[in-house]
Amino acid sequence: MQPILLVDDDRELTELLATYLSAEGIASEAAHDGQTGAALALSGRFQMVILDVMMPGQNGIETLRQIRQSSHIPVLMLTAKGDDIDRIIGLELGADDYVPKPCSPREILARIRAILRRTEAMSADPSKLASRPDAPLSYSGIMLWPSQRRVQWHSEELELTSTEFSLLEALMAQAGSIVSKAQLSELALGRKLMRFDRSIDVHISSIRQKLVALGEQQTLILTVRGQGYQLRVS
Repeated sequence: MQPILLVDDDRELTELLATYLSAEGIASEAAHDGQTGAALALSGRFQMVILDVMMPGQNGIETLRQIRQSSHIPVLMLTAKGDDIDRIIGLELGADDYVPKPCSPREILARIRAILRRTEAMSADPSKLASRPDAPLSYSGIMLWPSQRRVQWHSEELELTSTEFSLLEALMAQAGSIVSKAQLSELALGRKLMRFDRSIDVHISSIRQKLVALGEQQTLILTVRGQGYQLRVS
C-alpha cells in the first residue's frame, strides 16, 4: 500500500495525524506548503492526499487546481468550519470529500477508508477485472460497469471521479425512483449526511456538466425538490 500525503502548514497536526494513521497501519508523509504538496501529489508515490485549504502562499484551492490538471488522485480537503465557499469550490475542482476543522484523527481515518474503498476498484488490475462477472447497468443511453468502475454515454467514455461514479451507480441501481440525499451520502460517500452539507449537490452538478459536454440534450438527473434526485423516466 502506498503512503498518504498530508499537505498542511500545521506541523503539529500532521505529526499527530501521522502517528494516528501509523497505529492503524497506514504510512504517510507530510508537506507543509502547497507547491511542495502539488509536486509530491503528482509524483505517483501516494495513494491519496489530505489537503488543507488554509495555507500561506499557495493555498489548498490552488494546489488542488494544479493537481487536477493532470491527476485523478483522490483528495480529501480540510476546510475551516462553516467555510462553504472554499468547500464548494474544492468539490467543483474535483475533491472527493471534505472534513471541516477542527476534526478528530478518527473522523479523518473514517473518510480515508471510505474514499479508498471507492477508488480500489478503479485502480484494480484489468486482467483480474476481465475474469469477474460484470453485468452492466443500462439506462437512457448510459452503460455502467460496476466492477470495472467504467461508464459510457452513447458509446463515449464518461470520465468520472470515484465519488461521481458511486453517485451515478446508486441512481442507476434505482432508476426511475427518487433517491434521497441521505441515501446517496451513505451509498456514495460512505457517511451520514451532515446538516447543510451540499456535497451531493455539487457532485451531481459535475456529472450533469460532463454529460452536457458529451452532447446530452435533456437533463438525465432530475432534482426532486425536498426529496432528492431521480433519473429521468424515459
